[in-house]
Amino acid sequence: MPDRPEPDLPADLPEIEIPDDLSSLTEPTHDPELAVLITQIAGAEPLAAACSLAQIDVDAVATPVGALAVLRDRSGDAPDRAASAISQLVRGVPLVLATRRGEQLTCVRYQDGASEGTLPPGLVLGGAPEELEDLLTGQVRVGDLPGVVPSSSISRLKAMRLLTGAARKARKKR
Repeated sequence: MPDRPEPDLPADLPEIEIPDDLSSLTEPTHDPELAVLITQIAGAEPLAAACSLAQIDVDAVATPVGALAVLRDRSGDAPDRAASAISQLVRGVPLVLATRRGEQLTCVRYQDGASEGTLPPGLVLGGAPEELEDLLTGQVRVGDLPGVVPSSSISRLKAMRLLTGAARKARKKR
């Protein structure tokens, strides 16, 4: 085997330190820029009402396949707590929490107050409405979308009335 010449490397290379625990390289180190609850709830107002009852500050918007809730508090575990609380309020109906950190999109399915694991973002976005894609890619802000309903605009009493009325309508359809 012929001798290969050593590549010309500078003698003053900086020291490279490789940590023993590499998990810090893959775990998120900052709060997401965007956190969205993707639901099957029929309208923005009922979703905003549910969020108001759960004391979660969101901007809700309707889409052809269900309402979206853009969370205002994205710090720490607030997005996970919000997804858990809303999925518990609308028992039996799954929802997806989508968070964006830089170029990284993470989607987690929740049902009945519990996380059921991550979903591939491509699967979630496969049949997603245009509004969701535009939000997640940063092409629009929630305030730019038509029909936005802030949860802060719905009192707890109004929220109870709205949700009770919606439940009655659902029972009559059965």
